[in-house]
Amino acid sequence: MEFINAIGRRKSAVARVYLSEGTGKITINKKDLKEFFPSAILQYVVKQPLELLEVAEKYDIKANLDGGGYTGQSQALRLAIARALVKINAEDKKNLKDHGFLTRDSRAVERKKPGQPKARRQFQFSKR
Repeated sequence: MEFINAIGRRKSAVARVYLSEGTGKITINKKDLKEFFPSAILQYVVKQPLELLEVAEKYDIKANLDGGGYTGQSQALRLAIARALVKINAEDKKNLKDHGFLTRDSRAVERKKPGQPKARRQFQFSKR
């Protein structure tokens, strides 16, 4: 097995993942996972698909993250890892899908419209 690559997106964050056999090291933008995501919750989100399939110590992951905030980046990375794991073993697809790791969350910020202060908020209406 050489490299398996996959892509994941969430809001404006894009995660490109390269999975190879190894010892379970996760590198994001040339930094270690704990250094890139200091929060334990975000580290947990990233590792969810690996823990579910019990392959956390089996693969090395290199990821390039771009755009968005840290929550969107962690969820984009989770989707990319899940997609890469399905490329390796298609039998894992049902288990990952049942836990919602293969679903692209399409929610994003709505654009601001002209003549309004925000996306949906309108200027105060004056009858007189």
